[in-house]
Amino acid sequence: MTFNDNANVGGSNARRRGGGIAIAGGGVAGLGAIAILLLNLFTGGDFSSVLGGTTQAGGGGTEIQNCTTGAQANANDECRLVAASVVIDQFWAGSLDGYRAPQLIIVDQQTSTTCGTASNATGPFYCPPEETVYIDPTFFSLLRQQFGASAGSLAQMYVLAHEYGHHVQQIAGIMSQHPSNGTGAASNGVRTELQADCFAGAWIANAANQKDSDGIAYLKTPTQAQVNDALDAASSVGDDHIQQESGGQVNSESWTHGSSAQRQRWFAAGYQGGIRACDTFSVPGGSL
Repeated sequence: MTFNDNANVGGSNARRRGGGIAIAGGGVAGLGAIAILLLNLFTGGDFSSVLGGTTQAGGGGTEIQNCTTGAQANANDECRLVAASVVIDQFWAGSLDGYRAPQLIIVDQQTSTTCGTASNATGPFYCPPEETVYIDPTFFSLLRQQFGASAGSLAQMYVLAHEYGHHVQQIAGIMSQHPSNGTGAASNGVRTELQADCFAGAWIANAANQKDSDGIAYLKTPTQAQVNDALDAASSVGDDHIQQESGGQVNSESWTHGSSAQRQRWFAAGYQGGIRACDTFSVPGGSL
């Protein structure tokens, strides 16, 4: 999905924070990071504790410069994420009464949070106590280099929209209404993740209709190839696919985020039916 070059995408609350040493490949630590990458892409989960992450939040960070036009958003991953946050916030402000924007932190190497360490090794995640989304843009380069994985522009915005979906669940009380009840294909954890996928699909379907203060559309309508790119990426990190890739048997009782088919299906449900199609908690387990 591509921004219109002359769209005004300024106004994001995004900040840059970090300065530690992220695990980005090579050696034993790098192999561990690869496993964590597979678990984190599009999951919204935080597996930083596996890598020995700290539990203390860091400071506020610095303002991000030179990310105010669509052309700048198209030019690099960081600006694309910053710009997308503006459009996602606008969408939810018009869709959810009382919506408040989360803080977006663009991670530079690594930084501490109350939910664990944020880095390209832990991948993007939402930290509910802070109402903050953490994402390191080099995560996408790492995926391309080490996995040949899909990480195109729409896939990147899908990742971000998924995390913002968790923020919506937090402030709307969905997380408190449906607390974790263990693992499994019909668990609340899986339903929470699938709903975030559905919310992401709903935003992507509407994104080309959103306009800046001058009436210019932020984004061009996504091509079917771009949509397929995001769907393929989501499929690659379904719980069943990860289990197969790790050499184990598929065991749905241990699922925390949903199968490849489920993740694709709920993204498509949001894309085709909007946020009203995203009530994953009222669906019988066998129909998820």
